[in-house]
Formats: sequence, C-alpha cells, structure tokens
Amino acid sequence: TDRRPVSSYSPWGSVAPLPPTCSLTDVMSEQLAKQLEEENSDFPTLTNDLMLAQMLQMQFDREFDDQLRREEKKFNGDSKVSISFENYRMVHPYEDSDSSEDEVDWQDTRHDPYRAEKPQTTPRKGFTGKGKNITTKHDEVTCGRKNTARMDNFAPEVHVGDGLGMDLKLSNQVFNSLKQHCYSEQRRSARLHDKKEHSTAEQAVDPRTRLLMYKMVNSGVLENINGCISTGKESVVFHANGGSLEEQPVPDEVVLKVFKTTLNEFKNRDRYIKDDYRFIDRFSKLNPRKIIRLWAEKEMHNLSRMKKAEIPCPEVVLLKKHILVMSFIGEDHVPAPKLKDVTLSSEDMKSAFYQALHLMQQLYQECNLVHADLSEYNMLWHKGKVWLIDVSQSIEPTHPHALEFLFRDCRNVSTFFQKRGVIEAMSVYELFNAVSGLNIPIGEEDEADHKLSRKNPLKRPYYTPSISIFVLWGSPII
Repeated sequence: TDRRPVSSYSPWGSVAPLPPTCSLTDVMSEQLAKQLEEENSDFPTLTNDLMLAQMLQMQFDREFDDQLRREEKKFNGDSKVSISFENYRMVHPYEDSDSSEDEVDWQDTRHDPYRAEKPQTTPRKGFTGKGKNITTKHDEVTCGRKNTARMDNFAPEVHVGDGLGMDLKLSNQVFNSLKQHCYSEQRRSARLHDKKEHSTAEQAVDPRTRLLMYKMVNSGVLENINGCISTGKESVVFHANGGSLEEQPVPDEVVLKVFKTTLNEFKNRDRYIKDDYRFIDRFSKLNPRKIIRLWAEKEMHNLSRMKKAEIPCPEVVLLKKHILVMSFIGEDHVPAPKLKDVTLSSEDMKSAFYQALHLMQQLYQECNLVHADLSEYNMLWHKGKVWLIDVSQSIEPTHPHALEFLFRDCRNVSTFFQKRGVIEAMSVYELFNAVSGLNIPIGEEDEADHKLSRKNPLKRPYYTPSISIFVLWGSPII
C-alpha cells in the first residue's frame, strides 16, 4: 500500500510545484515597483493617434515659422521700412511656454501694442478740437499720416512697406509724385501686356495664334511644327509636317503663313484691298483686325485662281482666320532659294527670264490678276522652274491702280534680269506691252528717257515714266 500523505497524492500523476507566495507588504514595496517598471521598459508605450498627429503638426509648424522668420529677415534686410509676415505664422495654443521661440517681438505678435493705427478721418466740419488745440484737415501731421494710409490703394505690385507701423508721414508733394509714378507704370505695363497678347513679334506669335496652331496639331491636320523659315513685313512663315484633313492626305511638308496682327505694316496698304470689288463690301476701317483676315482670304483666292491656270505656285491646304496653310516649295526642310540669291548659268538665267515673262502673261491674261509686288524677292527657283509666291496684294486689272502696279512689276523684273546680264531681257516699256497686250507706241521722249535709264537707272525719277504713261494713256486703257 502507498503510505504517502493524502494531500500530496494525485491520481493524474505528479503536479508542478506552486510558485512561492509573497506577502502584501512585498507587493506594495517601491523596490518591486521599480523592478517591474524596468522589465516593462523594453516595450514601446502606445499613445493616442490624435495626440501624436498634433505633436507632429506642432513640430512642422514651428519649423515653418522659423523659415518664415528667416525669409522675413532676408526680405527686409537693413531697410528702414520693413514688412511683417505675421499673418502667415502658425499659432498653436499648446506651444511650450518655456521655449525660447516664445520671446515676444513686435513682428511676431498679431496684436502689436506699438503699431500705429490708421488716422481718423476728419469730420465734415473740417477741424477737430477747440481753441488752441484745434486741428484742421490741412495739418501737416494729419495729412502725412493720411497720405501714408492712402498708399494701400496702390497697385498690388507696388511694395509700399509698413508705413503705418513706422508712423511715416508723407507730404502731399511726395504722395502725388508716387501716385503719378504708379499710374504711369501701370499704364505702361498694361500697354506692354496688350502688345504681347494681341500682336506678333519678330519670329514669334501671340497666344491666340499659338492656340490656333496647337489646335491644328491636335486635330491631326499637322504632325508637328518645326520652326520659322522666314519673316517679312506682313507675315511669318513656319515649316510643318502635314497630317490628314477630313480623311484627305495633307502634303508631307507644308508651310504656315501667319499674317502679323500688328497693324503698322497695313496702314499704307489699304489701297490694295479697299478698291477690290471682291472685298469692297466687307472692307471697313473700323475693324482693322478683320482686314488682316481678309488679306489671308485674298491670298487663298488668288492662289486658287493661279493653280487652275497651272502657274507654279504653292497649293492651298487650309485657311484658319489669319493662318494660311500651303504646300512647301523645297525639299527636306530646305526651302527653295529666291531668284535674287540663286547663282545660275547664263542659259538658266535666260530661261528664268522667259519663264517670268510667260508667268506674268498668264497671270494677267488667264488669271485676270496683277501681282502688284513682283520682284526677285517673290520668285523662287525650284527644279529648274520659276515659282511665284506672296500674292496677298494681287489685284484685278479693273482696279484703279492696276496699270500702275503692273508697270512697277515690269520695271522690277526688267531691271533685275538686265543687271544679271541677260541680253534678251526686254525694256520696261516692251515688257509692259508684252504682258498687257496693249501695244502702246513709245514716243521719242520716252525712248530717250528709256536709253538714259538703261545707262544709269539711278538718275531717272522713280515714277517719272509711269506718270507720263498714265497721263497719256489713262483714259484709253481703262
């Protein structure tokens, strides 16, 4: 039989010894509490998320305020009139009171006891006080403070500083000078801004024109716009790669002729369009910007008429307001040279003269047009052929100045080819008759004047032959 005590016997086997018991005195002792605290110090203390976020925000705001103070000090420098950034500070009610950043400074507090208040307005009676203490509205100190307060009404870009805080007193003369200066600067800025927004500069376009060009690229009419080819008095020409237009292919290389929206170059060019019967009903001096669109439209119509007559010229692709998209005359982004810049052999120069003569005859007789600005600058040499460009000013023979412009074109062409040594080049009068088909005889005085002009073109008056021709021929020709 098992003789162990009943208390230590267990039918389930041996039992683990119980932990030693401790008294209440040991539990309440400070030494045991410190021991437990040291054992639990290895685990992080969980804090409230809101409190943690507030602490981080407060630290961020303190750094922001420090940066703001540095910017304020850098902005003011050694200036007597300083600017306060107090309104942009981050203020928290739970900032540490023992921090050195809480030292009171007149720039660091929203309620500055030393800041001067705005001067009181003078009552309707014009003075305040009585007897010896009377102060009128003309008082020097009162007027000075009032002028300082009125500087707040200046334009925002004018930095007036904290004049009220410094108790600054401006005399009427100084205030009026500042006011006039600010007004002049504001007008100048507005004028420059208007010029930038509504005009095209050299090799540049205004924002409205740029937006139209972007729309052409976004719509797929153009693949991209590469850059400026040339600039003139009335337009800027850009090179671009063509895309597609309403499921129709656009030439691989095109040009964008952007008519300048500045009106300086068009003031003396009204006579090219106001007497043209095609646009006489739409011409108006009261809306000059629409006249610029008429120039683009007029060139489009003239090019279309020339294309039907198979005259070598750019082909119109698209017209959008004052932007005319045309085919590119050249190869691989290299434009065809002007006739004045190209070096040709004597045979090619002779061929170029006869081509120019034939083109002038076609333009006058088949297209019913006068170029009105034909010269070596507006004729290109490409693939052994002469191409005509820039026909925005071209007019019809019924125009009152048509014969005058035709004679000027003939003089430019004849003079150019004669200087290049083309023996077959006609005289001005012969070329005029050959193009117009009028066959008007040349008098002895005109022949003598013509011979003199061929020897020394600079000695004859610029318009003398043309004036004599139109005075003698004016009525029969028209």
